[in-house]
Amino acid sequence: MTIERTGVIKFRGQPATVLGPDLMAGEAAPEFTVQNLDWAQFHGLADTKGKVRIISAVLSLETDVCDRETKRFNQEAAALGKDIAILVISTDLPYTQKRWCGATGVDQVTVLSDHMTTDFGLKYGLLMKEARALRRAVFVVDRAGKLTYVAYMPALGDEPDYGVVLKAAKTALV
Repeated sequence: MTIERTGVIKFRGQPATVLGPDLMAGEAAPEFTVQNLDWAQFHGLADTKGKVRIISAVLSLETDVCDRETKRFNQEAAALGKDIAILVISTDLPYTQKRWCGATGVDQVTVLSDHMTTDFGLKYGLLMKEARALRRAVFVVDRAGKLTYVAYMPALGDEPDYGVVLKAAKTALV
């Protein structure tokens, strides 16, 4: 049975029903399945095994804040090295994501779709039932699969504290 919560966040000025539990740092990160830009299944933790992961959940790449956030993580990715994987996940369709990435030059982060099954959104407490879209959050998962940093944004238009996220990812490397 899926947990349903209201009063967590608003979508278009109205309270949204959020499905799934909020996660906390120190917990094991749930494995999840999403689709890559070619519609193939991507297993979030298994397919990035041995790396520290920054997982950014966004509403849609075609909104101003999500566009800015994804471009910022893409810019930061090159300096982080190969031991940190950055996953950006939305419920946009993979071909929409692929077009957006091509148009914006985003190629350093892995952009993924939770459209098909919303497995990620449900397991990470992100799925807004009415919109069938994800609320904004950022997670850092260490090499062993433990959440070391969790931040759910209080409003859809709020960006994460990039400096804190990057520091948490670098700290998880050691």
